[in-house]
Amino acid sequence: MQLTIHASGENVQVLSYLLAKNPDNPYERSIKGHLVRFFYQAFDETNVKATIYVVPDSIALSRTGADAYDITHYINDREFAVSSIFLSFIRSALATALNGQPKEEYRQWVNHDFDFTFSFGPVSSELSTGDLVNLFEPLGFSMTIDKELSNKSPKYITINGKTTLQKGLRQLFILIPVIDNYKHYYIDEKEAEKLERYGEGWLDNHPQKPFIIKRSLRFKDVYAQLEAEKEPAQLPAAKRKTRLNDLRYRRIVEMIETNKYKSSIVDFGSGEGKLATKLGFINGVQEILAVEPSERESLKAVKRFSEASKDESFIVPQNIWGSLFYFDERLKNKDVMVLCEVIEHIELERLSKVMKTILSDYKPKLLIITTPNKDYNEQYSLGHSLRHADHRFEFTADEFHSWCKEYAQQYRYNIFIDGIGEEVDLLGSPTQICCFQRMEGE
Repeated sequence: MQLTIHASGENVQVLSYLLAKNPDNPYERSIKGHLVRFFYQAFDETNVKATIYVVPDSIALSRTGADAYDITHYINDREFAVSSIFLSFIRSALATALNGQPKEEYRQWVNHDFDFTFSFGPVSSELSTGDLVNLFEPLGFSMTIDKELSNKSPKYITINGKTTLQKGLRQLFILIPVIDNYKHYYIDEKEAEKLERYGEGWLDNHPQKPFIIKRSLRFKDVYAQLEAEKEPAQLPAAKRKTRLNDLRYRRIVEMIETNKYKSSIVDFGSGEGKLATKLGFINGVQEILAVEPSERESLKAVKRFSEASKDESFIVPQNIWGSLFYFDERLKNKDVMVLCEVIEHIELERLSKVMKTILSDYKPKLLIITTPNKDYNEQYSLGHSLRHADHRFEFTADEFHSWCKEYAQQYRYNIFIDGIGEEVDLLGSPTQICCFQRMEGE
């Protein structure tokens, strides 16, 4: 993933001071395990061309992924695509330019317009060429796209226009996440505060402002300030919302705590053990089987369980290598079985066999399933796209209800279906949950 900055005309060499990057010294830094490099391809009196790019550490990216991504820790294209993740890596390298704070003798050039060409990519986006033009043309940029095979094909985007370095970069830092639209939840509060001012001076007058704001929901507290036309100092500190994943875990724990039978629990697709750890503190639980096919995730779970075991009340989960596609005698007749954000990663034609194995062979007294609500994707402006690249399908609320009802009737379970997360009229909640309670005597 890379961004190239090209300026032509008089006095362009001053850009090296606005960027705080010496053309004689290539820049290289490690940011959270990822290598950020900046170098000049050309540097003369009328032509300056510089590129900043990231060499991602795939292991480090996946290691932080369970915290960073709201949906799953599955492998995707984020390490290669220009996105909000990329911007979080390069922000410190471009901080002088973004903040407009070069050395005093060069401050006069911060507000100077240069003839710029910005190129960035690859970008993965479902937006059409017309949508992209509507984002950049109102800012005075012309735009070209390299390698446009379809809306979802990776693209290299080039924009040309006259602007200041600071404004151009700030606009890209707002619009690239809008184009990519991958909500990776990687930006913390301090970084979000830095983004507050990036829309000042242009966003209010942009004809696509409502669209930009809607696609930038992860920065909605920032844009609330713009909407209210208040100074940041007048606003109370935004209350940090509970992450959707934490809401899922909380709801699952509550359901198990209030269930009559809970001494033995199976957590399918347990990952690095976050949910299993919470289950280990439930009163009355005697056994937890954490089933996970990834050895790397299981090793992280072992470390998490070890830390939690310092509390004498903690029931240490047992790590089991396993898969929903292979029958395991050890999982039969348990009190509770949990599939948290798992079924959507399975092809529908294979899912029917999985459900038969669970309800006919394993026969848990209580089966808890959570999965995304496809109806809610409208709130994320996803169109017909699925919420995650690794999802094989997503159920609407009606589809999920029918699907659960069919299996409940076939295998004699009672069901309770509800939503998790902030509810929106006509769309429901972002996550839907179903509890299958085995009928007495079955």
